[in-house]
Amino acid sequence: MNVLLVGINAKFIHSNLAIRYLEKYCRDYKDNIETVEFTINNLYDFILQEIYKKKPDILSISCYIWNIEIVKSLVKDYKKISPETTIILGGPEVSYDSTELMERYKEIDVIIVGEGEETFNELMRHYVDGLSTINMIDGIIYREGNEIYRNTQRMPLGLDQLPFVYDEGFGAFENKIIYYESSRGCPFNCQYCLSSIEKGVRIRSLPTVLKELQCFLDARVVQVKFVDRTFNCNKKHALGIWKYLHEHDNGYTNFHFEISGDLLDDETIDFLSKVRPGLFQLEVGVQSTNEVTISNIKRKTNFEKLSDVVSKINKGNNIHQHLDLIAGLPGEDYISFGKSFDDVYNLKPHQLQLGFLKILKGSGLKKDADRYDILYKDKAPYEVLRTKELTYDDVLKLKMIEEMVEIYYNSGNFYFAIKYIERSFETPFSLYESLAKYWLKNNYHGVNHNKIKLYTILLEFYHDIIEKDDVNIKHILRFDMYLQEKVKKFPYWLERNDNHKEAIIDFYKNEENIIKFLPNYQDYTSKQISRMAHLEIFPINIIKWADDFSKPIEHREIAVLFDYHNRDIFRNNAKYVQVII
Repeated sequence: MNVLLVGINAKFIHSNLAIRYLEKYCRDYKDNIETVEFTINNLYDFILQEIYKKKPDILSISCYIWNIEIVKSLVKDYKKISPETTIILGGPEVSYDSTELMERYKEIDVIIVGEGEETFNELMRHYVDGLSTINMIDGIIYREGNEIYRNTQRMPLGLDQLPFVYDEGFGAFENKIIYYESSRGCPFNCQYCLSSIEKGVRIRSLPTVLKELQCFLDARVVQVKFVDRTFNCNKKHALGIWKYLHEHDNGYTNFHFEISGDLLDDETIDFLSKVRPGLFQLEVGVQSTNEVTISNIKRKTNFEKLSDVVSKINKGNNIHQHLDLIAGLPGEDYISFGKSFDDVYNLKPHQLQLGFLKILKGSGLKKDADRYDILYKDKAPYEVLRTKELTYDDVLKLKMIEEMVEIYYNSGNFYFAIKYIERSFETPFSLYESLAKYWLKNNYHGVNHNKIKLYTILLEFYHDIIEKDDVNIKHILRFDMYLQEKVKKFPYWLERNDNHKEAIIDFYKNEENIIKFLPNYQDYTSKQISRMAHLEIFPINIIKWADDFSKPIEHREIAVLFDYHNRDIFRNNAKYVQVII
């Protein structure tokens, strides 16, 4: 019997951990089971055709908010071309209204409710071996004739019963994020989140976790992303993993964790300050700093403590911090959200994720949507349209602000220019609000702009909105541009200066300069070095200002050397130094 497990991911770089757990857990049926992955960007007909070519007797699809609309179409169409195929769905998007879904889609034969590993294994025993009766399999809803039956809820597994899904190596994960799970569940009760439904946290034993993490280190994979909902809810477990990764660091692999910032104590922060730059990334959910909103969503956050933790970690200058906000939460209006934005922005995260509330099936806010007058889209991902406090006009403004933050803050491409422009606005939120209005006024939205155009728009924004005759902004933008790459195509406002051409050539020919400033380039010729690095003359002391934004810009010509083989871990900017030519 041919069993096909299908994952439809949001992006190419993602991989589906769930279908790999099912495949590996059902080890007795490894000859029957095959996995295949697509993305939501694949053509629908391509997905349908590729599944059909596999000729599955059982088609099982992992369902999430990003793919459920595709899945609904697939099950209807696939049943038309292969009515004899048994269709099994599982995942969070079908676990909470499964009876209704079965009633609406007659093509679905079975829905796995909740955790799927043991349930799917028993379904294999039923369908492949004929050894168990379907009415005795916990954790499913199934169809028999015209009737729909719901079996007993399945008890959760101990996590040490789960297999390591990467035991066959990492060849299939080239250019993809590798996901790993050391715990399930969450100790908190946030009403927008599905993790609040499962009470308690189950933890995979530390010796097992460390053994598996060593496989990632030995293979020198690029990044491992932990999917634990609150990785540091158990200090002993989290610190045990962090210390092991620090002690066995291969100097290359990066590990990403979602944490609760206010749970970190001074001992842990002190330890984290000692790890290799780039070893860890921390994602910290803030969501809002409005106390009424925090209470409404039953979230436990001490923002003062969280702020202190984020600031202390930033001082270590070795860990990338990603902070999250959610727009549309109950009790938060446009002005209040602006304050939450400013509170988080002022913590100087390396990335600030501005997301929008999604009313997930099974969540507390799904039940309380009417109470809070939250209106949201009927189709997945069920994103908020308006609330009692937030109009749809407000949502649209925040959508545009989100785009500005992604382009001008999170990309890291405009770091110093944004720092310079911030001085002209009362708050960070008002800066991005002004940028959003400027983009809308000039019809820049809805179009993919190249990097040169984005720099040009920012320059024109500054001259149009803030100060027309300020020439410093051009030089700061030029600095940002060269931090990213050796500029070959110049915008209209960036003059190419060849006055120091001979001096720059002589600099690269001087062996002492290479030993002092570019020691990794000693095996290359001066011409090769000039292509791999860059020397730019600025009419302002850009480095002195970049070291302290509070100081006035000094108008004195300096030479800056950019080293593109050495970049910082936060914005991927080239290392730079002032030199004498």
